[in-house]
Amino acid sequence: MLAQALQFLLDTLVQPFAAILLLRFHLQWLRAPLRNPVGEFVMVFTDFVVLRTRRFIASAWGYDTATLLLAAIVEGFYVTANLGVQGYPFTGLPLLGLLAWTVVKLLKISIYLLIGSLFVEAILSWVNPHTPLAPVLNAINRPFLSPLRRRLPTIGNLDLSVLALFILCQLILIVPVTWLERLAVGLL
Repeated sequence: MLAQALQFLLDTLVQPFAAILLLRFHLQWLRAPLRNPVGEFVMVFTDFVVLRTRRFIASAWGYDTATLLLAAIVEGFYVTANLGVQGYPFTGLPLLGLLAWTVVKLLKISIYLLIGSLFVEAILSWVNPHTPLAPVLNAINRPFLSPLRRRLPTIGNLDLSVLALFILCQLILIVPVTWLERLAVGLL
């Protein structure tokens, strides 16, 4: 029963915090406007740790490496604690396996964040296309949708690029990410 409670706390507190840190990194990487409810929430929720970390870790090549490193540390803690809760015998420290699994989990979270932003943008385009979230969703999705929009024709007024990107993201999660996850778990 204690293991279930710890697993619940890890899944409820630690994993979402890693996802929010990763979202902050992606929003800055994609140069999304942060003057909206999502951007302000992410900044307020993560500033307490990111601003302190930036004192020690500088940006590299224009990327917010402090935020990415924090996301990796939080996700690494989640992976390690998750294994501990499940009773993994840490006879030796499988550092390579933990690092590999952390990177794969961050990739997986990134793909899920993209799927979520695509879904929200599709729904809001039907309900309220001029919502304050539209610019940030457009900034997140445009780099991934633009190549598909150039290749896929619109049928009537229906843009199939969003559906194609949904399918592509799911295929990426099913084939290469699952394969990478199995490799990382095999290193433990």
